[in-house]
Amino acid sequence: MKTAESRRELRQKDVAALQAEVKSLQKKHFNLRMQKVTQQLSSTTELRQTRRAIARAKTLIAEKQAAAQ
Repeated sequence: MKTAESRRELRQKDVAALQAEVKSLQKKHFNLRMQKVTQQLSSTTELRQTRRAIARAKTLIAEKQAAAQ
């Protein structure tokens, strides 16, 4: 349910907003990786979730750019 809502929200954004979203998700993913290395990360599922959220956003960017051409 939560991912379906976030997908709807992502589809509403334009390419520039999606690129900003990817940038922030990449920073979040990097911080989670650092927490994992220093053994401060309690839930490793967050890594998977952010990685997939980045992929979703990048897919939408590619779709929107292909539609614009």
